[in-house]
Amino acid sequence: MPKYSTGSGGGGGDADSCELCGRSSPKLRRANVAGANLLVCPDCAPHDDSKHEGTGGSSSSDTSDSEPSRKKRAAQRQAKMYDQAKGDSKHWEREGTNYEKDRLPYLVSDYGDVVATARQDAGLTVEELAAELDADESDIDAVEQGRATRAGVGGSLVRAIEEKLDVTLVDE
Repeated sequence: MPKYSTGSGGGGGDADSCELCGRSSPKLRRANVAGANLLVCPDCAPHDDSKHEGTGGSSSSDTSDSEPSRKKRAAQRQAKMYDQAKGDSKHWEREGTNYEKDRLPYLVSDYGDVVATARQDAGLTVEELAAELDADESDIDAVEQGRATRAGVGGSLVRAIEEKLDVTLVDE
């Protein structure tokens, strides 16, 4: 029967038994197994955590030192899976990411009410305004309901609405 220890000594005189598996062995050595400093036989030696982490020590900082490397490896695996799904990562290098492409500008307060009133004054329905601006009706609804940001409405649509209805929506 294996006995478990934190390496503090004692143990009733079984100094020739592996503290992990319980086998008798003349070739015991110290190993850090799941945070415990144990005397282990050659068969249990591969369970030595300090060998796997490359630190060679057995302090409590081993866990915190290995944490960033685990997170880094997880991120690398995730990126590799994403790149494999997309084919390769060359598209990021060629095209890049343009966060400024159609950014929503700062909007005046109550911009939704301004748009709804101006559209009604112009005698247009949401469907008609969307058709004239070549936009989705849901985007026009989002602007009128004051949720353009949450709906992902682009700045170009806001500018087109401003121009079509002759209103000011952008706070400059």
